[in-house]
Amino acid sequence: MELLRLGPPGAEIPALRAAGTIYDLSPVTGDIDPDFLGSGGIERVRTAYEAGGLRELPGAAGLRTGVPVARPGAVLCIGQNYAAHAAESGSAPPREPILFFKHPSCLTGAGDDVVLPPGSVRSDWEAELVVVIGAQAGRLASPGDAPAVIAGYTIGNDVSERDRQLGKDGGQWSQGKSFPTFGPLGPSLVIGPVDPGALGIRSWVNGEPRQNSATKDMIFGVGHLVWYLSQAMTLRPGDLIFTGTPEGVALSGRFPYLKAGDVIEIEIDGLGRQRQSVSTG
Repeated sequence: MELLRLGPPGAEIPALRAAGTIYDLSPVTGDIDPDFLGSGGIERVRTAYEAGGLRELPGAAGLRTGVPVARPGAVLCIGQNYAAHAAESGSAPPREPILFFKHPSCLTGAGDDVVLPPGSVRSDWEAELVVVIGAQAGRLASPGDAPAVIAGYTIGNDVSERDRQLGKDGGQWSQGKSFPTFGPLGPSLVIGPVDPGALGIRSWVNGEPRQNSATKDMIFGVGHLVWYLSQAMTLRPGDLIFTGTPEGVALSGRFPYLKAGDVIEIEIDGLGRQRQSVSTG
């Protein structure tokens, strides 16, 4: 089962995809947002679906796919969480998770354009598994407690302007990663069974392969990341965790950076596929 938000920006309709059909969730909730996730919304959706109480959403196939979780409180990101990506970035594998933030205003739909900021010549793609938190979590006792606070999973593109991220004194990771449209998310929030440690993850630019890896190669798995972050902060429903990207980005020196007219595609097994055209602001 998948939760979606379909329609123009600011007027998305909450929806459910199940067994190949897209249903209108408007009778169940006004939106897919932190309040929905934190108040048992997913269980209400399951109950309504199993009772046959949902109606098909007319014209769903022609609607834009929006960010699957509206208004997240925090977008937490983990850097260099695949050893091969750390190596292509010129770094040793980290001994504990590297944390940075993207501003929620960077989020955009999975099919929306990525707009490069003025003067950017080193903007990069990063395919990532994204965890969506579904319950408040503070100081979890162990990584084994993480599944109970996870609502589901989706796909993220952690678009990064490398000059802003790495080219300033001390580095400005969050600044280089928070430009508007630098966080394509979706297409959906998958709430069905997902093994986050056994997913293939791939990306293409202009149809040419770039990244081709699997989440089993993450240095710190999903359970560890959720546990680790909960030791330093209280995670809340709707918070997003970008879990890191595998090797195969432009920073490696093997591929050109993004330019206007490029097309980025990202796919994760069981979670769907993204496609963005690149333009300039």
